[in-house]
Amino acid sequence: MTTIDAYTGVPELTVSLDNGVLSVTLNRPDSLNSLNAIMLRTLADVLEHAADDAAVRAVRLGGAGRGFSSGAGISAEDQSERRPDTPDEVLQEANRAVRAIVHLPKPVVSVVHGPAAGVGVSLALACDIVLASEKAFFLLAFTKIGLMPDGGASALVAASIGRARAMKMALLAERISAADALDFGLVSEVYPADELEAGVAAVLDKLVSGPAIALRKTKQAINAATLTELEPAIGRESDGQLVLLGSKDFREGTRAFQEHRSPTFTDD
Repeated sequence: MTTIDAYTGVPELTVSLDNGVLSVTLNRPDSLNSLNAIMLRTLADVLEHAADDAAVRAVRLGGAGRGFSSGAGISAEDQSERRPDTPDEVLQEANRAVRAIVHLPKPVVSVVHGPAAGVGVSLALACDIVLASEKAFFLLAFTKIGLMPDGGASALVAASIGRARAMKMALLAERISAADALDFGLVSEVYPADELEAGVAAVLDKLVSGPAIALRKTKQAINAATLTELEPAIGRESDGQLVLLGSKDFREGTRAFQEHRSPTFTDD
């Protein structure tokens, strides 16, 4: 991606820069912004370019339509695309996007106004401030289809809410409401649905007008203290997920999801 087109995005991921705020929007609303490789690759490209762009003082990451993101696309429609992404491509690009958010030397605000599921949770929690609507919820649904959390989720979730709640959320694939997410420490703030955008604007205004160097060093210090396990987690998740992606249980889980039925796992 060149300097000229760094902030033009792609149809699936729209990007704009206005008054110091780089707004990045996951834009596949018909599938609740299910993620594919080009979206994640473009997200990483944009943020890596923004790292050295003095015009960018803060980033807003949100989703179009009814939700933030339903995670990696496994629907029949996703799999019937002309050249569907391989699962390892999506995994690799998701990891790169999470790293780009965490390492960006500028604050990133995620705006979760509806569902955030799967690796969509990883993207939201990789951000420095997570602002949610009362209608939002968070779901690590991986075990429902024979997979494990990825995109650094095993570190990002545990860093926010602790081991016991992270285990319950991941192992049981429990849906966490916005109110519980705030109580647990998974999100920074929850707003009534009709007040979310005003709240987001106020937070972004404060960040844009703040001392950039101090904000950068603060972000780096807190991440260094709390996300010490992020890289090891990404490595463990990638190794484990690549095994699971080749399993019969994942194929059965995917078919069951597409057929709207409960899966029958055989531990193969």
